[in-house]
Amino acid sequence: MQRERIFNDFVLKFANVNGSGSASANLMCAKALFRMGIPVAAKNIFPSNIQGLPTWYEIRASEAGHLARREGIDIMVAMNPQSYAQDVAEVVSGGALIYDSSRERAFGRDDIEVIGIPIARMCADEWTNPRQRQLFKKMVYLGALIHLIDLDGDVIEAALADQFKGKEKLIAPNVKALHMGRDHMARKNTPKLRYGARPSDKTEGKIMIQGNEAAGIGCVFAGATVASWYPITPSTSLVEGFEKHADKLRLNENGRMNAAVVQAEDELAAVGMAIGAAWNGARSFT
Repeated sequence: MQRERIFNDFVLKFANVNGSGSASANLMCAKALFRMGIPVAAKNIFPSNIQGLPTWYEIRASEAGHLARREGIDIMVAMNPQSYAQDVAEVVSGGALIYDSSRERAFGRDDIEVIGIPIARMCADEWTNPRQRQLFKKMVYLGALIHLIDLDGDVIEAALADQFKGKEKLIAPNVKALHMGRDHMARKNTPKLRYGARPSDKTEGKIMIQGNEAAGIGCVFAGATVASWYPITPSTSLVEGFEKHADKLRLNENGRMNAAVVQAEDELAAVGMAIGAAWNGARSFT
């Protein structure tokens, strides 16, 4: 018997390895859902900044507009063998687990739908460059979601064009990887997941913004003129947000940005620069 699908009300979580380039692809998924008219609340979870350790990205899609995180994952994209046990345990009964089946695994759950995609093997067959093989894995699983949850592929491709504006040569291989994932699912005639996405109108008149960028705008409107920082997550995107909006909103009579962004050699130096700027009358943050 065909089960009834649940639309625009699910939690989707990506389990990746820190430093694998997953952040931009996962954010692209959240943007695509939002541009389909579905309210989303996304959270990047990184217990460590050390490359190679686990990191997660969680998206709650809720047509009702619920923003708080809730317990239980409806769709888990498990790409990190280190965290498989934890990731599988978080999936609710009746939910779905998507994983890289280039190496077959047993998960010990018979109450969830398990979908294997040979992502690493597909990328190895298509690209010889090791870095490309790693980066394009994320686009392959996004492509699979186009088929599995009816994520709008045209919206994702538009988001790709925005993401790589000024780096147009990167668009074609990313779109290719996207299509590889989508077409693989279609060739296997994989059934749609219980949870799906469909166009809505609940985001009209709203914008989607990351918390750090919002904080950067807040610094501009609070009067900050100097940002001293050391590049590391999560400080990087906050300062980038400050610089981006200061360059538009904080200009002198010559049209140049009337603010300073100073990259220090370490965190202590950044604090020292902020204190020095404040001592000399500037409104600074670090």
